[in-house]
Amino acid sequence: MNTPPRPRLKSLTPTPDGPIPAELASPQADLGDSKGVAEGVPTAVVPDQQRGDGRYPIAWLTICTPYGATPTARSACLCGWDRRAFGARKVLALISEHAGHRDTCPLRAPQEGRTAA
Repeated sequence: MNTPPRPRLKSLTPTPDGPIPAELASPQADLGDSKGVAEGVPTAVVPDQQRGDGRYPIAWLTICTPYGATPTARSACLCGWDRRAFGARKVLALISEHAGHRDTCPLRAPQEGRTAA
């Protein structure tokens, strides 16, 4: 009982005996942008085109209330104001302190001319 010979696999290709010469690329005319970059992508780095209205955040109030855990809060401002609170009552008090700090913050409301009038 002899086993039948195995069929050749389709994906195998014969190995060349020697080097294969490279094909020369056809000359191309230099028209327009290079095609190495996708259409619509700028080739040079440009500054961000979005323009703001001059406002930027200076104070943050972060509140974290995980389910079944103690709530925490932090109120921070660029003027140096930095407060933390732990527990529901203290967090509520910090929220009202943060709102009050808006009126007294030297970065938000300059103190010049406030006592006049």
